[in-house]
Amino acid sequence: MTKLYSPPLFLLFFFCSFSGFSQHSIQGKVVDSGKQPVAFANLILLNAQDSTSVYRGAVSSEEGEFKFTDIEENEYLLKVSFVGFQDRLQKVQVSGDKKLGNLVLKEDTATLDEVSINYKNPSVKREIDRLVFSVENTTLSTGSSWDILKKTPGVILSGENLTVRNQGVQVYINDRKVQLTASELQTLLENYSAENIKSVEVITTPPARYDAEGGAVLNIVTSKSIAPGYKGNINAAWTQAIFPKYQIGTSHYYKTEKLNLFGNYAYSPRKEFKEDVSYINFMNNSGEVFSRWNSDFERTTRSEGHNANVMLDYELDDRNVLSFTSGLTYSPDKSSRNRAETRVDNGPAVDGLSNIQTASQLEEDLYNLAFDLEYRHQLKSEGQFSAKAHLTQFSQQKRQDVNTLIMMAFGETSENDFFTHADQDISIFTGQADYERPLGSINFETGLKASVIDSESRIDNFGDYPGGEEGTLQWDNFLYDERIYAAYFSLAKDWTKWSAKAGLRGEYTDRAGDSRSMEQVDERNYLELFPTFYLQHNINDNHSLTFDYSRRIQRPRYESLNPFRYYLNEFDYNAGNPDLEAAIINSYSLSYALKNAYFIDLFYTDSGNTPETLSFQDNQEMLIRRVSLNLEESSSYGIQFSHGRSLFNWWYTYVYFNAFNEKRTFRGIESGNVPVDIEIDGFFGSLYNNFIISKDGTFTGELTFTHVSKYLSGSYIMDPFTTLSIGFRKTLWNNRAELSVNFEDVLDETNTWLRSEYLNQDNGFFAQPESQYVRLGFKYNFGNFRLNDNQRAIEAAERDRL
Repeated sequence: MTKLYSPPLFLLFFFCSFSGFSQHSIQGKVVDSGKQPVAFANLILLNAQDSTSVYRGAVSSEEGEFKFTDIEENEYLLKVSFVGFQDRLQKVQVSGDKKLGNLVLKEDTATLDEVSINYKNPSVKREIDRLVFSVENTTLSTGSSWDILKKTPGVILSGENLTVRNQGVQVYINDRKVQLTASELQTLLENYSAENIKSVEVITTPPARYDAEGGAVLNIVTSKSIAPGYKGNINAAWTQAIFPKYQIGTSHYYKTEKLNLFGNYAYSPRKEFKEDVSYINFMNNSGEVFSRWNSDFERTTRSEGHNANVMLDYELDDRNVLSFTSGLTYSPDKSSRNRAETRVDNGPAVDGLSNIQTASQLEEDLYNLAFDLEYRHQLKSEGQFSAKAHLTQFSQQKRQDVNTLIMMAFGETSENDFFTHADQDISIFTGQADYERPLGSINFETGLKASVIDSESRIDNFGDYPGGEEGTLQWDNFLYDERIYAAYFSLAKDWTKWSAKAGLRGEYTDRAGDSRSMEQVDERNYLELFPTFYLQHNINDNHSLTFDYSRRIQRPRYESLNPFRYYLNEFDYNAGNPDLEAAIINSYSLSYALKNAYFIDLFYTDSGNTPETLSFQDNQEMLIRRVSLNLEESSSYGIQFSHGRSLFNWWYTYVYFNAFNEKRTFRGIESGNVPVDIEIDGFFGSLYNNFIISKDGTFTGELTFTHVSKYLSGSYIMDPFTTLSIGFRKTLWNNRAELSVNFEDVLDETNTWLRSEYLNQDNGFFAQPESQYVRLGFKYNFGNFRLNDNQRAIEAAERDRL
């Protein structure tokens, strides 16, 4: 029977205590035969006289290090043990501080195939240039990749967009870009199982080898293979929100001496509900409100997501490897049923609008297929050469029917119907070559990349199309072509107490947008240089300083360049803008580390005229529209603190704090086109806890608490919101099966109001998707299931802006 720890396990706040210094100490490091650290090994100091009386106990850290303090002078017997290894016994004579160096554990070959390792590394770790959030074998492993990204420390979900330090992010998988629209990225990652994800790396200042596009990088790292054999699993998850939904999938791995093969498939039928409430206060030239609109909106969406991946590595010989990857995302017949009602209060007006009722239906088909081919060559001397090619075929069709019933104050009614058909096809091809090797004491990297993007979008409108008078578009065919040619190099060197890395990336962009109905062609080409620089000084073993700088670029998304209007009703629409320009982002950061455990970062980011989707209300025509525009300027700065530690051998906790200022300036196109400043002082805090509930490690729990005081989303200021999530995971049948349960948004405080209030603008909305839910997950392993996974996952390039 599983034994439970008696101390309370779920605490939201904690106090940290520190032991004082002793006269004598014993320290060392536990490693395996390959000199790799053994984390969470058990160490016991026994009295040497009887070999049974326990004097002191400890557990090694993630790096395998341990330290006993307050040790009296005596002779002891040190016992080191860890599941899967032979016990090690060593006599230790203490007459002063003792440094034992590396203690090597030998694998227990007799029992290695019969045991499972349940204790795991701490879940959050801070490295020099990134934060690593480990999720392997946690309750998050039964969810989706999207769930993991939302819970990664420092990541905020703003609308549909993931942000870090108030900037948009680029998502990579094993250092390879996954480029989709914000909504399609969410769909892809929701259908992509988290069971094989090892960790997520948050890279706030990406080095030169990464594309210059976007702000921070979220790099999903999958597990690696260590031994030949076959393993597989079937997995399923049941989610109960407003509507129930489920996901089933299977994964298979096969490895020989030269061949490494992986395949998986997941099927995710979903029925989702979303409810919004919103308001608009229309004003006259004197700033007085003459009409108040309050709306209720409901959307029910049904979809079937199919996601499949095939990965193959073949070792031609000891120094040459050929890799192939293919990924398919297919979502046919996705349908949304929308209902909206707007109640109009015209105050003292004698006549005017009284009520607007809109019913619409959206049908959508999405198809995304990607292929990757890579060749890697290990040089005879140190270093590596690699060449990659990538192809993406993306297709999306949308069909929308909108019916609007307009009622006037005196009982008159009118009814409008219109239909919209839209198609988008995008082809992306990239080729890339990278070379790295040491030059003496300097590590040198360089590479070339070419990207070719062809996009064609068409929209047709039929029926009582809003604003169908002369001068408005009834159709459009928008062609967009983009060519990006890049080259980079970087140099890195370590000294006794200094480390430095500098890189330079150049990108030449040639783009053309052609709107056939408007007979307008927009051609632009430009060359930009993107330097990166890192400098670290280790003052001593306990203190270090790091400074980094990067220059990056934010290009408009493909869909934002389309000059199309998508109507929710006659008074509410979204519009793209073919005149959008790319923006340059400059980021600076100064970091201080105490004992490589406490981290304080000061950061400043100048995002310039980055493109944003802004919302405006037209007080004369009485409508609201969301338009893609370049900001006049934008910036953010702040301070962040992070610390993770094991409070006990069964409790790991990580705290993250970010206090920031964010400012945006844009033109109020419905307010006399004058510059508008929106500025906030905000706070983002996160507390992550991981618990080993049972002594054998088969029962674990997680608790995550986040709070955001306020945030900017386009032209809106987001009200404070709080999220509390709790999860449990239990392994069964000697780790052959796994059962988990997750409670998301326990307090029901994740959704909040967004308001846009300046000059003659006064509107807001409260979106309520199914953020509160319970998810049950189950996974069953078969074959040689204790092999570590080798899943390189989805590789893509230049797709983030689809």
